Amino acid sequence: MSTPAAAKPIEYFPQGACMAEVLNVESRADHGKRHSKRLRGAGSIPAVLYGHKEQSVSLAVSKEQFSTALRHGSRLVELKGAVNESALIRELQWDVYGTVVLHIDFARVSADERIEVTVTVEIRGQAPGVRAGGVVQHLIHELEIECLATAIPEKLQINVNHLELGSEITIAQVELPQGVKVHGDPEAVVVQCVEPAAEVEEETGADGAEPEIIGRKAETEDGEE
Repeated sequence: MSTPAAAKPIEYFPQGACMAEVLNVESRADHGKRHSKRLRGAGSIPAVLYGHKEQSVSLAVSKEQFSTALRHGSRLVELKGAVNESALIRELQWDVYGTVVLHIDFARVSADERIEVTVTVEIRGQAPGVRAGGVVQHLIHELEIECLATAIPEKLQINVNHLELGSEITIAQVELPQGVKVHGDPEAVVVQCVEPAAEVEEETGADGAEPEIIGRKAETEDGEE
């Protein structure tokens, strides 16, 4: 039997607007690996809802509904049924292959609550510096931001249409949606256009012979040192 992979933060959501999606949930009283396996076999995913200093609630979510929410890029969801609350998909536990969700952590949120999340950084456009012989280097692929729970951007896009050879774009220069604050060093470089690294050729003799090693004793004619 494969060992489940450790829980990991949300890292990837497909393109699309970040919007709340309704998930029907049921309460579950039984716990343990065997019960969770039976639950998944029946088409549901075990989950837990926590936060706001309230009691944690064990839930079961339809696998089909949750898969749809992920495809739509949802991070904020509306839980209906056993509980009726807004929640953030805070953490997922995947199988060892990273293809099947084994467990979901939901965190309670309210519409006027500011939260911290990590979003992907993508670059768009063609940098003029490339036409001048430069290479675009994308150095930071994710940024931690703070925003309202109802206004989580799916990703941050950086336009490089004005990125000349020898220039850069720092965190402070990243264009942010209204109400979004980014964390991190403002001077940290996200994207830059630089000269391509020169290839270093291996030094050999003109005829390809092994270079002489300074300090090696010369061999005598009969092969002895």
